[in-house]
Amino acid sequence: MSKSRSLSSKNWLKQHFRDQYVTLAFKKNVRSRAYFKLEDINKQNKLFKKGMTIIDLGSSPGGWSEYASKIVRNSGHIVACDILPMLPVKNVYFLQGDIKNSIFLNSLLSFINRKVDLVMSDMAPNMTGSRCIDNPRLLELNRLALKISKRVLCNHGKLLIKSFYGEQFNVLVEEIRTLFIKVKIFKPNSSRTRSREVYIIASERTK
Repeated sequence: MSKSRSLSSKNWLKQHFRDQYVTLAFKKNVRSRAYFKLEDINKQNKLFKKGMTIIDLGSSPGGWSEYASKIVRNSGHIVACDILPMLPVKNVYFLQGDIKNSIFLNSLLSFINRKVDLVMSDMAPNMTGSRCIDNPRLLELNRLALKISKRVLCNHGKLLIKSFYGEQFNVLVEEIRTLFIKVKIFKPNSSRTRSREVYIIASERTK
């Protein structure tokens, strides 16, 4: 690792542990600060209710699954997946594998074997710090989540995906608008101010 990259990593860790939401995650004993992002998104957009069937893409370490589980409870179904391992979350089925692998994807969809109410994706690539590399990789994952939503969402289903402002972002939003009547771009209070991270919330399928 280069000296500059090592310094950058140390600075990131220092900022990370000073983050109020990281501190709050430790205090409330939840998986990650992502828990509070989803909590904020839901307070403003009312995505969840008891009894829902949900797919959580890119779920590890489990912050989103943990939050969703507390709302949908025993009457709901949550299926989470990630290329990385994830410790068990109550009322959540976890499958480990690469969602870009068609065999794993088909296994995931066969396991669910029903229409779902919400597809949520917090997937992100391993970040290099280079926008020209990171943006296309994230857009690939965004489009994969969109493709999955086309296959599994019920008529009233919703899609929630993490993306970045940047090149081709507007193109992605227009692609989503061809499939959903309502499309909203939302930045939670718990997202870091300097971050390009935003969340796209889509509902009311067109077809």
